[in-house]
Amino acid sequence: MTSYLLDTNAFAMALTDDPRLPAHARSVMATADRLAVSVISLYEIGQKVRLGKWPEMDPHVHTLDQRASSDGYDLVPLTGAASLRAALLDWDHRDPFDRMIAAMAQKEKLPVVSSDAAFDDIGIARHWD
Repeated sequence: MTSYLLDTNAFAMALTDDPRLPAHARSVMATADRLAVSVISLYEIGQKVRLGKWPEMDPHVHTLDQRASSDGYDLVPLTGAASLRAALLDWDHRDPFDRMIAAMAQKEKLPVVSSDAAFDDIGIARHWD
């Protein structure tokens, strides 16, 4: 079974069929048996919409959980263990959302679909270009 964890940006691009989503990422996602999305991604999108930093997602923000479910994404809950793992990661990357996604990827032993090369620094397999 082939499974991947989508970074927030990859999830948003797939959700909106953004043409900037690279062909390799699309291919990986199209052939996967399971595409997981951390619930922290829903929080990240909502937070950035609320702050005016991601206006493109405004039309989608109120139905993200429903869309994720109807589009076949497996929403992965945030656990106490994952939260602690994210906080304690020996990783200079300061983005709290990425730290949570990295912790979940490690815990679930999943490669990520992400444009962010910072995931490479801690040995998480990453797919994009």
